[in-house]
Amino acid sequence: MNILEMNQIKKAFGDNQVLKGISLSVEKGEVVAIIGPSGSGKSTLLRCATFLETIDSGEIAYMGQKAAVTGQNGHAEYVSSAEMRKIRGYFGLVFQNFNLFPHYSVLKNVIDAPVSVQKRSRQESVEEARALLAKMGLSDKEESYPYQLSGGQQQRVSIVRALAMHPEILFFDEPTSALDPELTGEVLKVIRSLAEEHMTMVIVTHEMSFARAVADRVIFMDGGVIVEEGRPDDVMLNPQNERTASFLSRFTE
Repeated sequence: MNILEMNQIKKAFGDNQVLKGISLSVEKGEVVAIIGPSGSGKSTLLRCATFLETIDSGEIAYMGQKAAVTGQNGHAEYVSSAEMRKIRGYFGLVFQNFNLFPHYSVLKNVIDAPVSVQKRSRQESVEEARALLAKMGLSDKEESYPYQLSGGQQQRVSIVRALAMHPEILFFDEPTSALDPELTGEVLKVIRSLAEEHMTMVIVTHEMSFARAVADRVIFMDGGVIVEEGRPDDVMLNPQNERTASFLSRFTE
């Protein structure tokens, strides 16, 4: 079953057509890595998928429920806010700059949405948060505040926060771009462990060897279109398109 369906997504900012009719579907348990040069539309695609940007036209559906469709006038129309609330519960998003609440402890950052948005019991939410923090090697940090953590620890907390909502699919937008190399490794290790547990994920990344090792499918975007997609080894070791080959030649293994 497809958790996410995006069909013919178009998005422009003024005269700049950033997404030019992109279609993407993600199956349950699949890990999809999106690579490509800066300005290719990768992050905009993720922001459209998670409703941080509205699309101009096209169709977005989660778990078979349509969130946006192209109306009679050729422009995208979104479902009601009540339906949208339900659909938002299907996904979690991990940002490149963590986006933790600075005035909340680690534990409160994690349990806030399950308790206030999903109306789950505080005790259940705390127990689950502690289990997730332990899994990420953060048991001793639950009373800490974000400023007391390293960037890698903050990013692991933001992954825990996303997981605590029980999403069907997790989106990562350049999850390591704000981290130095040694901290990058610890965050990638966490994402790799999620992949081994068959968590459905879409990861926009500059980490080519990581994409090749973890993804089931790699999508190469350039100029607002999907240029090439396929199994990681096919796309990254034997690209069929000149633009893909040229981009990958900058990354030597």
